[in-house]
Amino acid sequence: MPNNAPFPIQPDLTAVAIGYRNKTLISDGVLPRIPVSKQEFKYLKHDMSEGFTIPDTKVGRKSAPNQISFSATEVTESTRDYGLEDPIPQADINNAPHNYDPIARSTEGLTDLILLDREKRVADLVQNYDNYATSSKVTLSGTDQFSDFVNSDPIEVIMNALDSMIMRGNIAVMGQEVFSMLCRHPKLCKAIHGNSGDVGIVNAKAIADLFNLEAFFVGAAFVNIAKKGQTATLARVWGKHFELIYRNQLADNRSGVTFGFTAQWGSRIAGANPDKNIGLRGGQILRVGESVKEVICANDLGYMIKDAVA
Repeated sequence: MPNNAPFPIQPDLTAVAIGYRNKTLISDGVLPRIPVSKQEFKYLKHDMSEGFTIPDTKVGRKSAPNQISFSATEVTESTRDYGLEDPIPQADINNAPHNYDPIARSTEGLTDLILLDREKRVADLVQNYDNYATSSKVTLSGTDQFSDFVNSDPIEVIMNALDSMIMRGNIAVMGQEVFSMLCRHPKLCKAIHGNSGDVGIVNAKAIADLFNLEAFFVGAAFVNIAKKGQTATLARVWGKHFELIYRNQLADNRSGVTFGFTAQWGSRIAGANPDKNIGLRGGQILRVGESVKEVICANDLGYMIKDAVA
């Protein structure tokens, strides 16, 4: 198939861009990607009450059954383009060591930055207190926070949250600081190891199994929050909060219910184009990017425990 794009897309570089993964990033697990056929897409927002309101189901001997109509609001969104470029001098390409490809290495680096940007967008969306229904959020303080090993009870807090959800959450999402407290908390160590709980540590899978969750996502990524030109100041992308989410991996923008998803138009792209204005000998201008849109489509299918740790 001919490539009619004004910027050349090279399959070998695209394979690098698609294959490169920073394992500390969790955004694809939290808001899974679903393909959409066009940049503008629509998704259905259902009325929660319709699935929980019992109609009159009695049928008379000669009467017709009561008729019910299901409705949904169609919401229109568009994916956004996210990309970066790197000008690579031809001299760097010509003088590269054996088995080192400056263009492929740059493709990996640009992809990593694009994915880190996506991680920050997803974290900001999922950790936004305003994105949850009034009955689906709580703020902890003082002795209730999980970092207070003596007085807090994360099992009670998490179970109460799960029990209050309309559709029980099947994944948990938190920052590294929250997990570091949970995995050492005496009440969790006691419940999982069956000991006194005074000393111990439990892994994420054990905690997920304790609460009957499909997955337990711990955000460990860092981002530089210093202004350009200043010494780097690293901060966690995911904060001190704990979220429970109902994630339906079979849902798409037309069917199924899920807390949120990421619409993706096309595949991630990567390509290089000659540029005579790079250095003395010219070079290659490398471009990497993707078209996505993160969406929370059913905020009542999530529960946020804000400030889970001090």
